[in-house]
Amino acid sequence: MSAIGTGNTPKLLWPGINAVWGSNYTDYDKEYPDLFEVQSSDMNYEEDVEEPGFGMVPQKPQGSAITYQSTAQGTVTRYTHVAYGSGFIVTREEADDNLYEKRAISRARRLARSFRLTKETVLANIYNRGQTSGYTGGDGVVLSSTAHPSNAGNQSNRLTTAADFSEASLEDLCIQIMGATDTNGLIIKLQPKVLLIPKELVFEAERVLKSVLQNDSANNATNALRSTGMIPSVKVNHFFTDTDAFFIRTDAPDGMKMFQRTNPEFAQDGEFDTSNIKYKGYERYSGGWSDWRGLFTNGYGA
Repeated sequence: MSAIGTGNTPKLLWPGINAVWGSNYTDYDKEYPDLFEVQSSDMNYEEDVEEPGFGMVPQKPQGSAITYQSTAQGTVTRYTHVAYGSGFIVTREEADDNLYEKRAISRARRLARSFRLTKETVLANIYNRGQTSGYTGGDGVVLSSTAHPSNAGNQSNRLTTAADFSEASLEDLCIQIMGATDTNGLIIKLQPKVLLIPKELVFEAERVLKSVLQNDSANNATNALRSTGMIPSVKVNHFFTDTDAFFIRTDAPDGMKMFQRTNPEFAQDGEFDTSNIKYKGYERYSGGWSDWRGLFTNGYGA
């Protein structure tokens, strides 16, 4: 990268400029914490290992011996932290002669914004690529799948037939969540935690979830999703790319996870030979999922 010199910002060397614009926009609050359980890490990588429970208890005929069960290591998920770094260089002359540095948003703040939006994009892409071949989890299949392997056969965390967002598709997905089983096929208590939607579904979600009666229907029937409080929270993510996709995060203990290995760091230093000033930023993190039961999807639309 070449240094930012006086030739890059000639207008900032002359008086009479009213405003410097183009990078002082307001950003949304952090959204990735809605997508993941955020944890810290002090290791090169983190691993989650599945240890299945036991299956159904068999009958014991009178006088016969107890049947003993065994267990074995299941899915292993590794979170390998990725480093991100960037910066810029300013010549001594540009730093000295720029008359409007205090009035413009500092370049260091712009660099911090670049880091923040990069993280939102990287982590949202784990959802965006939930059905994309090659982006697999510890069990060898994509996040949103009808074929997650288990001791009881393939299991699913998506609607069998993809469906657009509606009251009916939300109800079907909630029913599927309540019927979830562990790897041995035994029923577990799994509940919706938050509905995650793209911006395109904001108004439809409001109508479906806030109507007292059934949405878009002449029937005088209760809106069951609202009355049962089945969806405790709704969050919009502005970095989702599929306008039809919606997701329900559940309360599965080790579902969608994000590890912060190194918090964002920003520093500056000078070059002795050139007197240029260097500004840099660095951080390191990873994201993914251990238990696919932490997320259920609609199959991304009909």
